[in-house]
Amino acid sequence: MEVTCLLLLALIPFHCQGQGVYAPAQAQIVHAGQACVVKEDNISERVYTIREGDTLVLQCLVTGHPRPQVRWTKTAGSASDKFQETSVFNETLRIERIARTQGGRYYCKAENGVGVPAIKSIRVDVQYLDEPVLTVHQTVSDVRGNFYQEKTVFLRCTVNSNPPARFIWKRGSDTLSHSQDNGVDIYEPLYTQGETKVLKLKNLRPQDYASYTCQVSVRNVCGIPDKAVTFRLTNTTAPPALKLSVNETLVVNPGENVTVQCLLTGGDPLPQLQWSHGPGPLPLGALAQGGTLSIPSVQARDSGYYNCTATNNVGNPAKKTVNLLVRSMKNATFQITPDVIKESENIQLGQDLKLSCHVDAVPQEKVTYQWFKNGKPARMSKRLLLTRNDPELPAVTSSLELIDLHFSDYGTYLCVASFPGAPVPDLSVEVNISSETVPPTISVPKGRAVVTVREGSPAELQCEVRGKPRPPVLWSRVDKDAALLPSGLPLEETSDGKLRLERVSRDMSGTYRCQTARYNGFNVRPREAQVQLNVQFPPEVEPSSQDVRQALGRPVLLRCSLLRGSPQRISSAVWRFKGQLLPPPPAVPVAAEAPDHSELRLDAVTRDSSGSYECSVSNDVGSAACLFQVSAKAYSPEFYFDTPNPTRSHKLSKNYSYVLQWTQREPDAVDPLLNYRLSVRQLNQQNAMVRAIPVRRVEKGQLLEYILTDLRVPHSYEVRLTPYTTFGAGDTASRIIHYTEPINSPNLSDNTCHFEDEKICGYTQDLTDNFDWTRQNALTQNPKRSPNTGPPTDISGTPEGYYMFIETSRPRELGDRARLVSPLYNASAKFYCVSFFYHMYGKHIGSLNLLVRSRNRGALDTHAWSLSGNKGNVWQQAHVPINPSGPFQIIFEGVRGSGYLGDIAIDDVTLKKGECPRKQMDPNKVVVMPGSGAPWQPRPQLWGPVAIFLLALQR
Repeated sequence: MEVTCLLLLALIPFHCQGQGVYAPAQAQIVHAGQACVVKEDNISERVYTIREGDTLVLQCLVTGHPRPQVRWTKTAGSASDKFQETSVFNETLRIERIARTQGGRYYCKAENGVGVPAIKSIRVDVQYLDEPVLTVHQTVSDVRGNFYQEKTVFLRCTVNSNPPARFIWKRGSDTLSHSQDNGVDIYEPLYTQGETKVLKLKNLRPQDYASYTCQVSVRNVCGIPDKAVTFRLTNTTAPPALKLSVNETLVVNPGENVTVQCLLTGGDPLPQLQWSHGPGPLPLGALAQGGTLSIPSVQARDSGYYNCTATNNVGNPAKKTVNLLVRSMKNATFQITPDVIKESENIQLGQDLKLSCHVDAVPQEKVTYQWFKNGKPARMSKRLLLTRNDPELPAVTSSLELIDLHFSDYGTYLCVASFPGAPVPDLSVEVNISSETVPPTISVPKGRAVVTVREGSPAELQCEVRGKPRPPVLWSRVDKDAALLPSGLPLEETSDGKLRLERVSRDMSGTYRCQTARYNGFNVRPREAQVQLNVQFPPEVEPSSQDVRQALGRPVLLRCSLLRGSPQRISSAVWRFKGQLLPPPPAVPVAAEAPDHSELRLDAVTRDSSGSYECSVSNDVGSAACLFQVSAKAYSPEFYFDTPNPTRSHKLSKNYSYVLQWTQREPDAVDPLLNYRLSVRQLNQQNAMVRAIPVRRVEKGQLLEYILTDLRVPHSYEVRLTPYTTFGAGDTASRIIHYTEPINSPNLSDNTCHFEDEKICGYTQDLTDNFDWTRQNALTQNPKRSPNTGPPTDISGTPEGYYMFIETSRPRELGDRARLVSPLYNASAKFYCVSFFYHMYGKHIGSLNLLVRSRNRGALDTHAWSLSGNKGNVWQQAHVPINPSGPFQIIFEGVRGSGYLGDIAIDDVTLKKGECPRKQMDPNKVVVMPGSGAPWQPRPQLWGPVAIFLLALQR
C-alpha cells in the first residue's frame, strides 16, 4: 500500500533567484581507479600513469545548465588527430584490464547547447615490462659454428617496456660495468631507442665462459618488479643448424600421407624446433611433433610453403623451407584466335587460325597436352604446328596453329591435359571449327534495358549472346563509386548471360555492364552492353516524431516532408487523429512538380484537439508516417546540478537538508505555470511525500529553489517535479539526490562528520601506523565478527548508519596503532572544541587517543585526550578543548589491547570554534545499545515539524 500526502508549503522556504542561469558547459577530468601516480588533489589533466592490466577510471566533472551531455573519445597519441575508438556517452569512462595499445590521449567533450562545447583531455600512459630476450652473436668473420677462444661474442638483451628499462649485466653474481676490464664493453645500439643493451666480450678468455644474467628494471614504477634472463656461455656454444629429409620442392599426389623430417645438425644449447605454414595455419589434421611434420591424406588445398625453424638464441635462427605441391588440375579453357597479322575477327579460308588450350594446374609446368582432330591424334605438318608457352597467352598453354586454313581443316578438335603417371583425372576441352563458327555478339533483350524492382525482391539482369561458340558473360558495375558487385567481387562470370541478385537493396541501383569473355570462345575484342537497375523503396519522411507544444487557443501548422524515396514523389497522404481518419487537407499548389510534403493546420489548440496526429505518406511502393504529439502541457523542469554545497547536515537529529534548484524549459511555449507538484521518495521505500509549490510568472532561465528538510542520513531520495498549467500536468523531471558529507574548514556553524559518505569528510589513513580504521554499518559488518565487542549500529541506531572502528582480531597484536587523520584546518580562533561519540565495549579494550598535529613549524603531535578500558555497550560523547597555534589536524588513534575483544568505534565528529560545554557528558547523548535494558530513542520523522499535513490519500 502506498501512502501519498499533500502538504502545505507556507512554512517551507521557496524562492526564485535571478534570470540567466543558463551557462555553457565546463569540464574537468578526475582520474581514479588504480593510478600509479595519484596527485594530492586527485585531479590532473597532465599524464595519468597506470599499470597494464589494471582498471582505468576517468570521470568528467561537468558544470553548466542545462546539464551537459558527456562524450569520451580517444586518439592513438598526442600527435594524432584521428579518433580510433567508439565514443562512450557517459560521465565515467571505465576500462577493465587496460592494455598498452589503449594508451594515448582521451578527450572529454561536454555540451548542452549553450555556447561552445567544453573539451578537456588527459594523456594515459600505460606502464609495462615484458620478459627480456637474450641472444648471443659472434663476429661476422667467424662462421664455423663453435665459439673458440680469441673470438668476439656479443650478448644482446632486448625488452619491451614503458618507461624505458634500465639494464644490469651480471657474470655469475658479480655486476659488470662499462669498460670494467679490457675484455668487457657494454653499449646501447643507436637504433633501438634504449630497449637493447649489448655486452661485448672481446677475444674470449677462459674466465669469460660463465653464466650471464641480464636484469631489466623500470625502477618499480607502478609496482612492476624487475625481470631477468640468464644464459650460460661455454666453449661448445653454437648457433642452430638444420637439414631436411626431403627435397626443398616436394610433389605428391592427392590422398597420400606426407611426412617431412627436420633434422638438427648442430646447436648448443639444444635448439627448439617449430613448423609453420604459409599462407595460413597448418592444415587441419596435420601433426607437428618435434622436427617431424605429418599430413595425412593430403589435398590440393594443403599446397604451400612449410617452414621449419630452429632457435636457441645463439646467432640467427636456422630455417629450412619445403614447397609442397599437391598435383591438381581445374578450369580447362580454350581460345580461338583469328589471323592476328591481318587483324581479322572471323574465321576465313586462306588465313591463319590458332586454337589454344589451358588448365590451371599444380605443378603447372608438369602438365602435358594432346590434340585430337575428329577423334584421331592430330598429325603435325608444315600447316599444322604445335606450340607451347605462347608469350601472348597464360603460362604453360598449348596452341595448335593452322596455317593457310583449308576446307579440309574444318572439324572437331579435342585438347586433353594430363599428368603422366599420376592418379589425377585428365581434363579436356572441345572446339568445333566450321563455316558456322562465328565471333560473338551481345545485346540486351527488348524491354530489359531498364529493370525496376522493389527493395528486398530478387532481380535478374539479362544479356543475350549470339555466335558459335557462345562464350561466358562477364558482369561488372559501371558506377565509379560502386566498383564491386553485390557479391563483393569486381567481376562475376555467368554461362547463360543472366546476373541473378537476391534481396536487392537501394545501394544496388545503378548501371551494370555485360561483356563477352575472351576464353571459351573467340579471342577478340570483347563485345559489351549495359543494363540499368532501378530499386524502388518506400519513402523516408521527416519528422519521424515531433513534440508540438502550444498555448491553448493558439493555431498550429503540422508539416510532413518527403526526404527520399523511389519514386521520389508523394502519391497520397492521409492524416489521422488518435487513429481516426481526418478529412483530406486542402491541396498544396505545386507548379508542374509532384508534391514533396503534406500539411495540416489546426486553428486552435484545445483539450479536445490535443493528442497524437499521424500523417501517412505513400509513393506507390510503400508508406511512412510522421507522428506529431500536440498538447498545451508544459515542458519538464531542468534540474540545476551546480548548486554550491546543496547538502546541510544536522548533528542533533542526524538528518540533513538539501537545496533543490531548477529552471523551467521553454515556459513561454505554453500557458503560464500555476504551480509544481513535488514528490520525494526514499530509495527502496514505497511511500512518497507529495506537496504543491505555487509559483508566479516563471521566465526562461529563472532559477527556482526549494529546500528539502529532515532527510535521513545517509539515505538517498528520488525527487520528481511536475509543472502545472491551466491545461493540467506537464512533463515530469526526476533525479536522485545523495547525502554527501561536508569537507570544509571549521567555522562558527556546525560541522559534523557522520562518516556516511565514502570520502569520510576528507579524513585519511595514516601511512606510518600499523593498521587502518574501517568504515562500516550494521549491514556491511562481518557476520562472523567477534561477539561481545564493538557496536551493533551507529549512534543513530539505524542499520544504514555508518561509523569508524578498529578491528582488533588477528593478525593484530598488543600495542598496534591505527590513526585516522583529519583534513588540514586553518586556525582562525584561539579555542576550538572537538566533540565526538565513542564506543569502547569488550574485556580487551585498549586505548582511544585524540591528538592534535600542529603544522606551523613542521608536524608536531600532542595528546589532547585519552581513554582506556571497557566502557560498556553504550555510545558516549566526549568534548575535548584544543587551542592550536596555527594550521592543524586532529588524529584519532586506536590502540589494540591484550586480546581480540577490543574493538573501538567513533561517530559524529564535530569541530567548532569556541570553548567546550562545561558539562562534559550530556546524559541525553548516551545511547544505550539494544539488549542493555535502557530505553531506545527513535529517529525524527522524514519531514519534521515544518510541514502541516492537510490530506492523506491511500492507494
